[in-house]
Amino acid sequence: MKSSTSLKMRLPALVLVLEIVMLALYAVFVTYDDDANAKLQNNQTNPMDNALYRDYPYFADVQVMIFIGFGCLLAFFRFYGFSGMVFNFLTATFAIQWAILIQGFFQFYYDGKIHLGVINLLNAEFACAVVLISFGAVLGKTSPVQLLIMALLEILVFAVTEWAVLKYIKINDAGGTILIHLFACYFGLGVSFVLYRPSLNNGHPKEITSYHSDILSVMGTLFLWIFWPSFNSALTFKGDDQHRAILHTFIGLSSSTITAFALSALFNKRGKLTMADIQNVTLAGGVTVGASVDMMISPVAAYALGVMGCTACFLGYKYMSPFLAQRMRIQDQCGIHNLHGLTGLISSIAGICAILLATEETYGPSMYQIFSHRAPPEGDPKLLELQKLIPGLKPGLGRTAQDQALYQLAAIVTTFAASAAGGVFTGLIMKLQFLASPSDEDCFDDQLFFDVPSDFSSIEGLQCAAISNEKENINKADSKV
Repeated sequence: MKSSTSLKMRLPALVLVLEIVMLALYAVFVTYDDDANAKLQNNQTNPMDNALYRDYPYFADVQVMIFIGFGCLLAFFRFYGFSGMVFNFLTATFAIQWAILIQGFFQFYYDGKIHLGVINLLNAEFACAVVLISFGAVLGKTSPVQLLIMALLEILVFAVTEWAVLKYIKINDAGGTILIHLFACYFGLGVSFVLYRPSLNNGHPKEITSYHSDILSVMGTLFLWIFWPSFNSALTFKGDDQHRAILHTFIGLSSSTITAFALSALFNKRGKLTMADIQNVTLAGGVTVGASVDMMISPVAAYALGVMGCTACFLGYKYMSPFLAQRMRIQDQCGIHNLHGLTGLISSIAGICAILLATEETYGPSMYQIFSHRAPPEGDPKLLELQKLIPGLKPGLGRTAQDQALYQLAAIVTTFAASAAGGVFTGLIMKLQFLASPSDEDCFDDQLFFDVPSDFSSIEGLQCAAISNEKENINKADSKV
């Protein structure tokens, strides 16, 4: 017996509760930061020094990735285009406003208030990206109510993990490889493990694409591809660090793209290109360079990482995804383990290698700015010497390269454990019957949650059309005889 999937009371009730909670929290805790506070502006302040002009371009670029890039990319199913784009829109808008609060308590809270500026919005968008990546693992098999619950809980787990890793373990992760890609991947797989549907292992009649849905999806890929350099460089140090981040990301994406085309043709039995490869595997280089994106790894290393990431991602789609579904009870609908998990692990290893190889000969005194935890501690005479060369250099922890590499490894293990455990717990909550989970039969179908237009083609309609065409062809053949 099917449980009810009507949103008539469920969605409005959940949204009402969430909005009341957020209205109360915003009213009590949120205020403007210094750059947005009119009281702090006077004839001594230069408007062009406002953080808005430094942070807003990156915020706008990541906005495009979140709402257009992810939205279009997730609309690749023939009968699930509305849901892919619109559920992405709904989940993203809630995740951002919720992350402003939760991250705000950990990162921007002082004097009893969360101080709000564009940088808060940018950080919240990165948290939102985590949720949308995880969403890819359960695409087509969840209701909007379930997705809001997932965003609610995932932002909480992510914010705590991010705070703990950055405050206590202290790592280098400019492109968010560990805290965004790995966390999102294994959280999503944890949710998928709990929501496992055995009957879908052999496919679903509506789990198909169409000519137009594939075009829309590859448009999402192009938006993500174009703006990925902004995603990887947004939170790096301004200047040469950010410059390298943009260069490395573009080179990595470019090499992974042409590799993806080559692999797609090579492994296709008829020697043709597969749209799923173009939509996903081409993006692998952007993830693979992430952990070392602001370091002096050299352009050729960025190129090689793009090729390696693309190859791992492609083989993951071909061999790992079926293995996870059949052997591990993890149905990874969009292959997030391939695009974010495998490539994230490669990127993390590359970052550790870059840290071990970093020397003052290569970086100069700025090494202690890029690897801030390796800077001499307060009171060390070497710190005073370095501060003469780099004014404003902050005291560090005096870690060696080997020490920092071990802390990077500890962060990977911590992130994996926290995300997987959080995903399993969230999956158990999402499995509650009153959250309007679709039946196996109704998965991948917009008609379950949307009023669809008259030209929406159902499976039954397509079958009828096919039978009608077949009869027409037979009649034509008979008339010719």
